[in-house]
Amino acid sequence: MSVLPTKLEMTAEDHLRIAWSDGQVREYLPRELRDGCPCATCREKRKAADEPAPLLNVLQPGEAAPVKIVSVEPVGRYAYSIDFSDGHNTGIYEFDVLCQLGHPVE
Repeated sequence: MSVLPTKLEMTAEDHLRIAWSDGQVREYLPRELRDGCPCATCREKRKAADEPAPLLNVLQPGEAAPVKIVSVEPVGRYAYSIDFSDGHNTGIYEFDVLCQLGHPVE
């Protein structure tokens, strides 16, 4: 049986904190989760990052602002969908992946 979340909360610093059924508590930075988005579009963008960058990369207004977590919704009994302030919301973060991301909180 996999580890399951027992509590979710946003900290005062706008970090996501998840307590897990195995006793660990992990904290996640919004930018870390956004940069590690598992959706197909983001995976392709990360692959393309190995290619030479354009001469001038134009950012959209949402890309220039610090990213925040707007909402976290369960997806079945195995993952969360996270909606970010830049409008991105297609990533499904499986519990097993979330247990490896972030950093432990004591």
